[in-house]
Amino acid sequence: MIVSVSRRTDIPAFYSEWFMNRINAGFLLTRNPFNHNQVKRVSLLPQDVDAFVFWTRNPSKLIPHLPKLDQLGHRYYFQFTITGYTRELESSTLHPLKAIDVFKRLSQTIGKEKVIWRYDPIMITEVTPVEEHIRLFGKIAKELSTYTDNVVISFADFYGKTERNLQKANIQYQDILQYPEDLQRLCRKLSEIASQYGLSISTCSEGVELSHLGIGKGKCIDDNLLNNLFGISIKDGKDKNQRLECGCVKSVDIGVYNTCLHGCVYCYATYNKGQANNNYKKHDPSSLFLVGDSKGFEHFNEPIEIQTSLF
Repeated sequence: MIVSVSRRTDIPAFYSEWFMNRINAGFLLTRNPFNHNQVKRVSLLPQDVDAFVFWTRNPSKLIPHLPKLDQLGHRYYFQFTITGYTRELESSTLHPLKAIDVFKRLSQTIGKEKVIWRYDPIMITEVTPVEEHIRLFGKIAKELSTYTDNVVISFADFYGKTERNLQKANIQYQDILQYPEDLQRLCRKLSEIASQYGLSISTCSEGVELSHLGIGKGKCIDDNLLNNLFGISIKDGKDKNQRLECGCVKSVDIGVYNTCLHGCVYCYATYNKGQANNNYKKHDPSSLFLVGDSKGFEHFNEPIEIQTSLF
């Protein structure tokens, strides 16, 4: 079993204490995001977890706990997002220079092969036109060139709730996938920059074909990477719960939607800032759940047959 930590929120940035409490306990409880009453117990025991895949913009609070994970025999790698966008788009993320420093520290701690830089989602707006993306990508790539081997890009998806948040923030945007010439020009430059700095570049969950520009299709939860990093044999197939274009293999996601506080107006996982703040207030680091208390679920502390949910 691979555990995703998490596509739905930034657990390393905001919920590291809870995560380590659950590591020490050996399990957690999670709810089906589409059925609140469906609760599953997810084992966190090293013998049950093939690997953790961490998704984050700021792993500072988790880094001190990594020796504990190593001691227990856990395997893991990080998907670390740095875009450098303005506060209009990302109101509460780390300053990009600080984020780069944290990235370097993490890379030096666990090895650059276990830290993947994500430059995503690519948002084309009045403050981030194509030329600005080329500039930002180049600056960040230069800084990270000796601290990672891989960079992942994707293009913003404009779900209804995402569009409403962008409109509410009075941000003018466009879907670059609808402008083939701009898309090709941007991707050609990003590929050239990646090559210049020795980075392998791939896309995440994109149907568009960019291999002629040197950009392959990637897997964020990557069985091949896990097998190469740790000498294990992950044989799970594609995660059918993800989008058609997603190449990720099966995993169990332990996050909760509307719990991240980074304030990215384009985010599909946190689309209601007020709800995210309320959920954060409900968070109890000692709870079996990421959000809310464990009242009524005390029996889950008893030894039971382990069950997992792919949701």
